[in-house]
Amino acid sequence: MSGHSKWATIKRKKGAADAKRGQMFTKLARELQLAAREGPDPNFNFRLRLIIDKAKAENMPKDNVERAIKRGAGLDDSGTQIEEVTYEGYGPHGVAIFIQTLTDNKNRTVSEIRRALTRGGGSLGESGSVGWLFDSKGYISFPLSKLNQDKVFELALETGADDVSFTDDAAEIYTAPSDLQVVRQAFLDARCQVETAELSMFPKTYVSLSPADTLQVMNLIESIEELDDVAKVYSNLEISDEALAEMEQ
Repeated sequence: MSGHSKWATIKRKKGAADAKRGQMFTKLARELQLAAREGPDPNFNFRLRLIIDKAKAENMPKDNVERAIKRGAGLDDSGTQIEEVTYEGYGPHGVAIFIQTLTDNKNRTVSEIRRALTRGGGSLGESGSVGWLFDSKGYISFPLSKLNQDKVFELALETGADDVSFTDDAAEIYTAPSDLQVVRQAFLDARCQVETAELSMFPKTYVSLSPADTLQVMNLIESIEELDDVAKVYSNLEISDEALAEMEQ
């Protein structure tokens, strides 16, 4: 699962320099709107609570957050309805790509995704063509400040987490989707500064490529992520340390 954390590291480092904050807020608003359909109270809507936390971490204005929640919950009739639609395809060298979108116009969205894939040397596939290569898991990450590795392992085991891994300065916890809320709360109660808590897609197997080919695929994934309607992009690309070093230059 190392590709997940490496890709996140790259985006964090680049994000401070070139993130488009307005676009980020638009995407967050769509996530809030969709989640709020299950109820506007984050105390009873775990999905909404996670996205509110994410919006706060990105310093999204409180008024924007509240407006999106009201719209999604049907308390504000202004604006169009957002749908969650997934697309599947392939990047260069046979890398599987799974794309989650939040859109009010599916024709526009699929057209933009097909164009990005084609320009990047990939292609759009049929529904189900690559989805079977991924598993849905809960993912939690936080810096190793309050707990050492042994304590993290112990608490993860007690709360039913599936797996634990460590980077130089952070812990990463993997859970069944249904266990994400319980495990997240346990580490919050242990006073860990949880930076990420989300449902994510993880490949069952990875594709390893040369650094040059890896960068080609990563550039395609970035171009897809920049589309307004795209929420998340997953792939089964294994990011080598060599490719990571080149990307960080």
